[in-house]
Amino acid sequence: MMRLLVLSAPSGAGKTTIARRLIQRHPSWRFSVSATTRQQRPNEVHGKDYFFLGREEFQQRIASGELIEWEEIFGNLYGTLRSQIARQLQEAEGDARVIFDVDVKGALSIRAAFPDEALLVFIAPPSLEELERRLRNRQTESAQVQQTRINRARMEMEMQGQFDAVVVNDIVERAVQQIEVLLQ
Repeated sequence: MMRLLVLSAPSGAGKTTIARRLIQRHPSWRFSVSATTRQQRPNEVHGKDYFFLGREEFQQRIASGELIEWEEIFGNLYGTLRSQIARQLQEAEGDARVIFDVDVKGALSIRAAFPDEALLVFIAPPSLEELERRLRNRQTESAQVQQTRINRARMEMEMQGQFDAVVVNDIVERAVQQIEVLLQ
């Protein structure tokens, strides 16, 4: 059984929204909390949304092999702690899944580490124009950062063929249902 559901998408495509909706619909499923060096946003909780680490601590964890995957994105480090995956797999019961919300390279690293456990799903925006609109409407970043995210999205979209499935997030509920079908 594929117990690791790995969602990946460009920023603004809706992977976090879909992950949260899946957790609401399946209370036994768990969300894998990533580590990051980026600034904590208002309303984010350490240990729930991310493990917010200093750059030096993050780099020490890389050096000691504590991260299954990591990458520097937009000047910040992001990664998945091995201890998180091990703990959540141990706690998962029955048909429970562990959901990951990671970048495309992180998704491929998780598959390499857990080839029999991971299902990789690429969440695609309906179009690059819609993705740009979503990023601008968030109003959480400067125009320069938004443009950097859009440029990165183009590269990430080219990698979707390396995933087990691609789900277009034009309507969140439909995307969630398509992912549930993949897991049956």
